[in-house]
Amino acid sequence: MLGTRTVRVFADGFGGEVIRPGEPKYDAARAVWNGLVDRRPGLVVRPNGTADVVAALRFAREQDLVVAVRGGGHSIPGFSTCDDGIVIDLSRMRGATIDPAHRTAVCAGGALLSELDNAAQAVGLVCPVGVVSHTGVAGLTLGGGMGRLQRKFGLTIDSLRAVDLVTSEGGTVRASADENPDLFWGVRGAGANFGVATSFEYVLHPLDHPITHGTVVYPIERAGELAQLFTEISGTGPDELWLGFYIRLALPTEDFPPGIGGRPIAAVSVLHCGQPREAERDLGRLRAFGHPVAGSIEPKPHLAAQRLADVSSAWGHRFYMKSAFLRSLPGELVDMAVQHAHGIPEGAGGEFGFWSWGRAIAEVPEDATAFTGRTAAYWMGAEIQWDDPALDGPCREWARAGMADVGPFTTSGRYVNDVAEPRENARAIYGDGKYERLVGLKRIWDPDNVFRMNQNIRP
Repeated sequence: MLGTRTVRVFADGFGGEVIRPGEPKYDAARAVWNGLVDRRPGLVVRPNGTADVVAALRFAREQDLVVAVRGGGHSIPGFSTCDDGIVIDLSRMRGATIDPAHRTAVCAGGALLSELDNAAQAVGLVCPVGVVSHTGVAGLTLGGGMGRLQRKFGLTIDSLRAVDLVTSEGGTVRASADENPDLFWGVRGAGANFGVATSFEYVLHPLDHPITHGTVVYPIERAGELAQLFTEISGTGPDELWLGFYIRLALPTEDFPPGIGGRPIAAVSVLHCGQPREAERDLGRLRAFGHPVAGSIEPKPHLAAQRLADVSSAWGHRFYMKSAFLRSLPGELVDMAVQHAHGIPEGAGGEFGFWSWGRAIAEVPEDATAFTGRTAAYWMGAEIQWDDPALDGPCREWARAGMADVGPFTTSGRYVNDVAEPRENARAIYGDGKYERLVGLKRIWDPDNVFRMNQNIRP
């Protein structure tokens, strides 16, 4: 327990904001995106800059406090908060600065995807990031960074040029291809283990025209043939075309025709980042696939597509998921997903999602970064969201049961940002070779395991 005088002395010398239990802002400050997580830190601090981060870390070391780092607060298992320890909340360290001439961006450690997206699109550029705009740049990047531009531009880490960190000893370090390249290797996929990221530098890519984006929905009875079309188009379509195949409930009910709302459905989502006329050509087979019950594929600004999931993924809902990388998408796996979709607990919204993979992702050698899974054909996730605490057990079990039969179809690696269990086997996430290399880096940069609120690499 932190003494009142100890905290007061620290707060008097701290440049940012200090929030204590019992203060009016405390409950809001300790809240994180996943409503399933309810923890009570001993202190929440909001640095104004790197010097404050250093001061907070040194105080945490002196007081032997557990350290949680909060960028956007979206960590699924709640690693951006803790019980009794200190939360270093970077929400005052926001913003993205663009250099159009050199096509680069610099983001502060607490920046959100919306800030990077907005600033880059203002000058006709883009960085491949995730699909919910209130996600933090830091957490997404340090875990790899999946998104709908990934087949054209790769993962977020593939556009990362450098990252600035505050180390466990309270020092600062820059990691890039030229400075501390071994650390830069580990940061790209396991970055939360090595320090507090205070700044990111990215390469940007041209995107100054409307993208084509949307979803077509079919009755669940057509799931098998729709999945086959999805795999064919994923294999033959251009790098500009991302596709997702979903088995889900048609929710909210009022958004669907009578007789469809609330029932399991099959759907394909697309994002084509080429010119709209190219998209129409490349989506011809999907457009011709018989009589959808709903459809929304159309040209739109990239920023509009980036914000579409913000409401459905709003803060405060309870959320759980499991995921894997797949070698293929056989019919029996689709049939399994359909079967489980009929068992989603009442009062929850669940789905099985399959994302097209490869292309620019696979062009980066598997050993080039700590991220593991570049050789997969598809990413698959079982996701479920609910609000009633009484459904916590059934909803978790639904996702676990749904993925239990997937094992024979999986390939190596896990997307670490998806791992919802607080302490997953990190060796299984990265594989033996990469895990041992990460252990070596951990022993250099964080030998006391100060940064352990993550899928932990133990030194």
